[in-house]
Amino acid sequence: MHVEVYPDSEALAHGAAAHFVRLAAVAIVEHGRFSVALAGGSTPEAMHRALASEAFAPLVDWERLHVFWGDERCVPPDHAESNYRMARETLLDGVPVPARNLYRMRAEIGPEAAADEYEAALRAFFGADGPPRFDLVFLGMGDDGHTASLFPGTAAVHETARWVAAHHVAKLGAWRVTLTPAVLNAAANVIFLVAGAHKAARLREVLHGPYQPDALPAQVVKPAAGRLLWLVDHAAVA
Repeated sequence: MHVEVYPDSEALAHGAAAHFVRLAAVAIVEHGRFSVALAGGSTPEAMHRALASEAFAPLVDWERLHVFWGDERCVPPDHAESNYRMARETLLDGVPVPARNLYRMRAEIGPEAAADEYEAALRAFFGADGPPRFDLVFLGMGDDGHTASLFPGTAAVHETARWVAAHHVAKLGAWRVTLTPAVLNAAANVIFLVAGAHKAARLREVLHGPYQPDALPAQVVKPAAGRLLWLVDHAAVA
């Protein structure tokens, strides 16, 4: 595990974009494509806008990019809370990623059906012999220590067989569809993006406290044969 600290959220967004560009170039040279799972939230949103800017967009071979999502709310794709909508409006509408290379979680069809459909899509893209090996997975961390839609006290935190899980999150009163630890921990690179003083206490618990994934699900992310990188701003490590 490595931690990089940036002076503020803007510098963090640009640092994350720089890692995206570098890892995309490496993956495309090595195997001709770049597979990435995006995260929702305000910090990834800032990174998306940086990637779509004139400073970064020309540096990516967007035709070879394959975009997936780490989790999704069970809402239509144009809903204000849709992770897909956020990524489309802040990044994908501004760069030439082929539509065929976008793999959206269709959570509006129902959580269980969406989870089954997305796992089938992962198996078709990566092969069914083992968990998919994403070139890069972006994750955030909530105030409660959750990541993707792995929330404290939910069974999905310990899922090892399924690649995609659908579950009802009682504290939210809502259903979520999420990649499971089996997928997150098979990635070549996992990057957490964490910003803000309101995350500082929880971040310290996740990074330096005892291992208790039922209370702090972000701790379950430990790639077995990949690199784990935390990109944080100064406020978050206060």
